Amino acid sequence: MKFMLNTHVPWPESKEPAQVYDEIAEEIQYGEQLGFYSAWLAEHHFSRYGLAPSQLMLATKIAAITKTIRLGTAVMVPPLHHPIQLAEEIAMFDQLSGGRLDIGFGRGSAPYEYNGYNIDRDESQARFQEVITIVEGLLTTPDYSYDGRFYKVHHVNLVPPPVQKPCPPIHIAATRTPATFDYVTSSGHPIIVGVVLDTVDALDLCRRFLSKASAAGHSMPISRIPFFRYVYVAESEEEALRDARRSVEWTLDMIQWRGSFTAGGSEVYQHLEDFRRSRTTLPPTFEHIAERRGFFGTPDQVAAKIQQVQGEGIEYFGATFAFGDLEHEKVMRSMELFAKEVMPRFEAVPAG
Repeated sequence: MKFMLNTHVPWPESKEPAQVYDEIAEEIQYGEQLGFYSAWLAEHHFSRYGLAPSQLMLATKIAAITKTIRLGTAVMVPPLHHPIQLAEEIAMFDQLSGGRLDIGFGRGSAPYEYNGYNIDRDESQARFQEVITIVEGLLTTPDYSYDGRFYKVHHVNLVPPPVQKPCPPIHIAATRTPATFDYVTSSGHPIIVGVVLDTVDALDLCRRFLSKASAAGHSMPISRIPFFRYVYVAESEEEALRDARRSVEWTLDMIQWRGSFTAGGSEVYQHLEDFRRSRTTLPPTFEHIAERRGFFGTPDQVAAKIQQVQGEGIEYFGATFAFGDLEHEKVMRSMELFAKEVMPRFEAVPAG
């Protein structure tokens, strides 16, 4: 089994941005020492929910202090980027990291991110597919040209080329939108499954993807699908649930809050407590997440949950340790317990 790290790079009110970046880098550096195969960073804009508008810049910082752990984007949002520049940055990072890049593309979920870039979200599906097509073409084809709805490319040679041939591995996220799901199943690339679905639904998504991809002529094993879950490991179940609760609630509240900015702006210079007092509906409860989506508990309990998804064929398991406003020291301790008391129960695949 391949074990991954993942974070949405949260920016809680108690921290400065530089501290967040330093802690994420230290956690991933420690993850390499502990034997994790890869680490994936999310792209978000204009919000405390995620402090990495450019994942590859943060990943470059991490690549400089690591040697073997692979570094991924979960997910990069193609419609918010010019495809030529995006392909150049992907290839350059693949060179700087020594060929350690894994690509995850997704359409994103927050309307205010598209509003901030003045991009019509109704065009996002078409832009999403076109940008991915161009980026993949540039990464794999010399003297590449493309005549699209949004972009035209005339005989472009990508410099530098990527280290990995034909290009870094590409994964594409799809959750609820049928058009995105249809596109991913026809793309020939594995789906990437994030923490936004309950585990039962996430496994069902994997099975539906494999069936439809096979029908389209792209057979692949479920073991190629990156599968992420919230994870927190502690000495006791009580401690794990207590520590995870506040950070899960912060995360759920931020998701709900940022989703309310449909006409522009964002929450970053407002106060979360004010929103909590004024909202009229509530997000899912911590109990719901702990029971159906999070892998929280003792090493025995977390290992048992991983064994359950492994029984469904999952072999590429991502642990989102750094979520919400969870303290850095607790993230590191949870990672250590996971690596020393959970991972040895599985045949872990090292990076490099």
